[in-house]
Amino acid sequence: MNIQDAQRAVDDWIKNHGVRYFNELTNMAQLTEEVGEVARIIARRYGEQSEKESDKNKDLGEELADVLFVVLCLANQTGINLQEAFDKKLDIKTKRDHNRHHNNEKLK
Repeated sequence: MNIQDAQRAVDDWIKNHGVRYFNELTNMAQLTEEVGEVARIIARRYGEQSEKESDKNKDLGEELADVLFVVLCLANQTGINLQEAFDKKLDIKTKRDHNRHHNNEKLK
C-alpha cells in the first residue's frame, strides 16, 4: 500500500465507521497525544528511564500506526496529497543531505 492508498483507506474508514473527521485542532491535539505515547515507550524501552510494568506490554508498532492514522486524517482534511509531498521531501533531502551525513564526524 502506498501513501495515496493509505489516505484513501483512512477516508473510507472515516466515512464508514467514524461519522466524520474530527476538526483539525482536535486532530492536532490527538496527534500530539499519540506522539507522546510513542515518546513514552521509546524513552523507557530504549532510553535511560526504567520501564514501568504497565508499559512493558505496550506495542510500539501500534502506537506508531496511531500517529500515522492521525497524520493521514490531517492530510485528507486539509487537501494534502501526502504521497506527492513525501516524494518531494525525499528528493529535497536526498539532494541536500547526501554528502552532509557522510562527512559528519559524529556519525562515524
